Amino acid sequence: MISRRHTLTQMIGLAALGGFATSSLQAQESCAVFTKESQSTTTPDAALKRLIDGNARFVAGKTINCDLMKQVKDTASQQSPIAAIVGCIDSRVPPELVFDQRIGDIFAARIAGNFVNTDILGSLEFATVAAGAKLIVVLGHTECGAIKGAVDEVKLGHLTSMLSNIRPSLSKLQYTGVASSKNKELVQKLADQNAKDAAAMIMDKSPVIADLVKAGKVKIVSAMHDIGTGKISFFASFA
Repeated sequence: MISRRHTLTQMIGLAALGGFATSSLQAQESCAVFTKESQSTTTPDAALKRLIDGNARFVAGKTINCDLMKQVKDTASQQSPIAAIVGCIDSRVPPELVFDQRIGDIFAARIAGNFVNTDILGSLEFATVAAGAKLIVVLGHTECGAIKGAVDEVKLGHLTSMLSNIRPSLSKLQYTGVASSKNKELVQKLADQNAKDAAAMIMDKSPVIADLVKAGKVKIVSAMHDIGTGKISFFASFA
């Protein structure tokens, strides 16, 4: 006669196997490269959820390991990313890693201070209009050196001109005394404002992307990555 303990052990084992099978299936789905077909059926909200879920895995230390060489082969003749990330060049904020994405999943346009200019706009128009991406994320981060440089109005070669793209966001903030990067609250407020302004500029300066947003085919969001925790928080979106 089978004991209750034996039956319970079997049930626990089956449940564990079921959970493992589900996890394996989810991993397989996450590792499958996007095709034109799967990209076209992905909504902007679904693309955003994929990134949010990916960051949650990153923070929890539960990232999905894929066969990257298989992905190299599967994307050799085509790419169909679902999102484009405008991020900083900071070594601590690699978009593919902090969103737990892999080869062929996202476009990454990186520039110190994650601001938007004509070159970035052209890249985003390629990503969305030409290549079909459904989501644009402007990703700022805490303790950003470019933001601190903009606050202090640093003068150094071409860096001076580059930082001038961030300074307009500083003028929108209220603060007392002389702006200084020693004021951590001001630095973070500028990082937030800069990311929001960059997202708004995409809408203002790119009619073709704005048309996609108005048609519900693309969503634009700004976000902030905490380099101390790895967590990404999202601001309001254009959709």
